[in-house]
Amino acid sequence: MSEIKSICVYCGSGPGAKPAFMEAAEEFGRILAENRIRLVYGGGSVGLMGALAESVLDHGGQVTGIIPKFLTEREHVLREAQEIIVTRDMHERKQLMFDRADAFVALPGGVGTLEELVEQLTWAQLGRHKKPILVANVERFWDPLCVLLDHMEEMQFIRAGLSINLLVAETIEEVLPKVTAAARAVAEADKKMKDAKAEQM
Repeated sequence: MSEIKSICVYCGSGPGAKPAFMEAAEEFGRILAENRIRLVYGGGSVGLMGALAESVLDHGGQVTGIIPKFLTEREHVLREAQEIIVTRDMHERKQLMFDRADAFVALPGGVGTLEELVEQLTWAQLGRHKKPILVANVERFWDPLCVLLDHMEEMQFIRAGLSINLLVAETIEEVLPKVTAAARAVAEADKKMKDAKAEQM
């Protein structure tokens, strides 16, 4: 059984078109802090990323920001975070985010958020880890992705034995209970990155 001590959150470096997006980031930050779960995130101080991390800090929580050197100025590193790690590139950043997190949550965001989320889904699909992966479907933001995944399965591009186990929370309050329940089924050994199985590649 695995315990959730830290969650990696992927989200936008902008505020998005709806106030509910920023509100969700701030609310999830409070929930993480109050449950003593460390936030692992992209290290920026703007957009949803900034609102999330600042909310964690405002409520007495712990924050680890991981950011590649070339983004430190563009996304304005959150200097108040207890831990900031500057990486050489995006690949190192994503590996460290994986290593530091017990679960992954995607709030609304853009192409970068989508890319990080899909990479975790791919790693899980190929048997490299069993950490929970969840989308916070604020204002039904992730509905098109869920429809696309269903379509891929219907068209048999997501085949038997390579299913996608993506959790979906319709409200921010559901996020932590869902990832916590999913983590209970994961052994500590299954949280570490494994070599991809040749037959699944």
